[in-house]
Amino acid sequence: MTDMVETHSEERSGSEGSTALLTSATHNRLVLSGEVDISMNEELGQAAVTIERSGLPLEVDARNVTFMDSSVIAVLARLAYRLPDRLRIIQPPDVVRFLLEVTKIGEIVDIVDVDPGFPDPEPARGEMLA
Repeated sequence: MTDMVETHSEERSGSEGSTALLTSATHNRLVLSGEVDISMNEELGQAAVTIERSGLPLEVDARNVTFMDSSVIAVLARLAYRLPDRLRIIQPPDVVRFLLEVTKIGEIVDIVDVDPGFPDPEPARGEMLA
């Protein structure tokens, strides 16, 4: 069964940033889009706790990120160090690749250029975190 836990989207300066956590029996997928920054720390923190407790591998779908700040990189680094499997980042745009490179986080994660897909044997169920 696949579950979806989604945090709320927030309007900021005409742009939105959002996070969604997809879970399955085999792994988790954190979907980030828009401007993801420190204003989303509460949502990202809740998602990180859920991910860590599951102990399952994590994919981060970053393909629709337009801006990311160091607070989000810090959450990704925390997850990369605490999860038993190597964190995978799917199709990160240049802004994310740059941050991964300058922070050296890119050395402890795998960059995936083609989306491997996410298991969805049953219809997803949404649940708000906030």
